[in-house]
Amino acid sequence: MTIRRALVVTGVVVLAIAATAVVATRSRAAMVADSGPVVPTGRVTRGTLALTVHLTGDFRASRQQAITAPPVGGVLRILALAESGATVKEGDVIVEFDPADQLYALEQAQSELLEAEQEIIQRRASTEAQVAQDKVALLTEQFNVRRAELDSRVDKDLIPANDYQIRQASLQEARRILAQTESDVKTRAEMGKAGLTVLQEKRAKASLGADRARQNIESLVIKASMDGVISVRENSDASGGVFFSGMTLPQYRVGDTVNPGRPMIDIFDVSRMEIRASVNEQERDNVAPGQAVRVESNVAPGPPLAAKVTAVSGLGRQDRTAGPLRTFEVTLVLDQADPRLRPGTSVAVIVPGKNVENTLLLPRQAIFEKDGKPIVYERTATGFERRDIKLLHRTESRVAIEGIAEGAEVALVNPSLVPKTGSARTTMSPGPGLAK
Repeated sequence: MTIRRALVVTGVVVLAIAATAVVATRSRAAMVADSGPVVPTGRVTRGTLALTVHLTGDFRASRQQAITAPPVGGVLRILALAESGATVKEGDVIVEFDPADQLYALEQAQSELLEAEQEIIQRRASTEAQVAQDKVALLTEQFNVRRAELDSRVDKDLIPANDYQIRQASLQEARRILAQTESDVKTRAEMGKAGLTVLQEKRAKASLGADRARQNIESLVIKASMDGVISVRENSDASGGVFFSGMTLPQYRVGDTVNPGRPMIDIFDVSRMEIRASVNEQERDNVAPGQAVRVESNVAPGPPLAAKVTAVSGLGRQDRTAGPLRTFEVTLVLDQADPRLRPGTSVAVIVPGKNVENTLLLPRQAIFEKDGKPIVYERTATGFERRDIKLLHRTESRVAIEGIAEGAEVALVNPSLVPKTGSARTTMSPGPGLAK
């Protein structure tokens, strides 16, 4: 009996403990459910805000020149080509094309020119001979007219009437023949002049063709017009007009054919290069012309390079990759050129700004916008309440503000958008000191 009673007592105790645990669990669940949604928060701290701006940019030559295939007609074959990255001086040959077609055109033009010159010589000789014959014919007809005039002046009473009429008719015929001869001579002279003009035009055309062929041959050897670095472009004709996403095209090389006017090479003047970067509208006020900056590049390992801001664009543009904020172009110039850097090289730009001392700081994600004004959501005993604030300065991660007390706990997300299920809230409090 004693053992049975002990077992009964033990069972009762176990059941009591289990019931107590269930009640405690339900109480805790109810407390969690009553605690509301999980809202990450942060606290307003007082410290120093460094207005440093971090930008990403790339090098661009302050001066560059695009080299295109000469417009000489027909495809061109490359005989010699400078390699990409090669340094050239003004006057150096950077590309040379096969001149076979232009040499043939020059020979044809020279042959036509010689033929035209021979035809002109022949035509001039023929014209001179014809002029001499026409002079003889004119003198002959003028003599016949003079003789007919003398014959017609005989007194008609001294000769038969028929003879007199015949002599008058002969005079008229001689005068007609002279007029016809003069007209024929004039016509032949004009025809000879016109024929000579045609031959001279033919010669001028042949001479122009020869000069053009010579110029084309000279244009097939392209020389650098300035000192710089060569960058050979991709051969867009290598694929035969077929393109697809992710396709890689080879650069132009010796033996390739090029269509006239096709851009082939870029020459970059690396003696003075610029850095182009973009800054968003919220940080634009922290970047100003004349400001000293540091430039870091993986291509040129070592200490950061010194540079200065030369210009900040006054007109912003919308960049879809940068979100809803507008971006402004920033131009910088190195204090000293580095030969290791080439156009297109990406760099990190650090723009040191002033330090704002003894200011109230918050993470940027704690700032929201309502009706175009900045606000925060402060935690109170009854929940989160909206507070209007004033933004003083911004960086990538922190903002300096006014309008709320130091130590206030604010939401890092919009409380109205947080789901109502979850565990206890999380509080994030940035420590005092230098915030970036």
